[in-house]
Amino acid sequence: MNHDIFPCLWCDNNAAEVAAYYAATLQAKTVNSNPVVVNIDVAGQKIMLLNGGPKFIKNPSVSLMLICNSAAELQQYWDALAQEGVPLMPLDAYPFADRYGWIRDKYGMTWQLYFKEGYTAEQRITPTLMFINANNGKAKEAIELYTSIFPASEIEGIMYYKDGEGGDEPEHIQHAEFLINRYKIACMDSSLDHQFDFNEGISMVVMTPNQEETDRLWDGLVADGGSESSCGWLKDKFGLSWQIVPRRLAELIGDQKNLKKSKAAMDAMLQMKKIVIADLEKAYKLA
Repeated sequence: MNHDIFPCLWCDNNAAEVAAYYAATLQAKTVNSNPVVVNIDVAGQKIMLLNGGPKFIKNPSVSLMLICNSAAELQQYWDALAQEGVPLMPLDAYPFADRYGWIRDKYGMTWQLYFKEGYTAEQRITPTLMFINANNGKAKEAIELYTSIFPASEIEGIMYYKDGEGGDEPEHIQHAEFLINRYKIACMDSSLDHQFDFNEGISMVVMTPNQEETDRLWDGLVADGGSESSCGWLKDKFGLSWQIVPRRLAELIGDQKNLKKSKAAMDAMLQMKKIVIADLEKAYKLA
């Protein structure tokens, strides 16, 4: 399991409020916070809440699968989320789970709650990508891309619609799980008429140890149709948003003993697309 990869949820300048909501509904704990982000822990996994404003709205193209330790735990979470949430798939027994339900919470994040007797997972929260609209049928291509770019990656399993209950193109993926640098992600194709797609409302953050790894991941993800954004953000060829963040950035802008220097590093970062550590350190040093 890798704690250097985690989802980021775009919030309408209410990250602290959202963190309190997840504390009440999912027993989340706040790890650290500042005016820009609140980092929380849910079931042992890090989730970043970003105060970004009203620009982007989360949608079910990226959901979070939460593996529950008991049917009672799942019921507790479901009841809490359902108070002001909207079920997308009803809580019930399914061929693949003793208890399962998919629900959108009051802040627009969607959760797949799962329990199966005898099944445990070290990583209890798995981001699940839904390849829809123009991306429908491209889940396998995405798996191959991501596992080729990230180290310590492997495909754990793929179920095609022809192997399961059907309901879609036989060669498309009904459910797949794979690891990127020991972090599990799931994905699926869907040909239904979804009125949403990948956007910046939910992104994947990757903390990197150095410039070499930052460059390698950045170049691999923007290749062949991806696009660069600002402040370490990019979109890959499928439109999924990533933040490639050197750990050195957090060290420099988080230096509370040298606020002038940390602000200079922050100001330099705000002018960048890909994060360049040497330029951050130069700005920090000269301040």
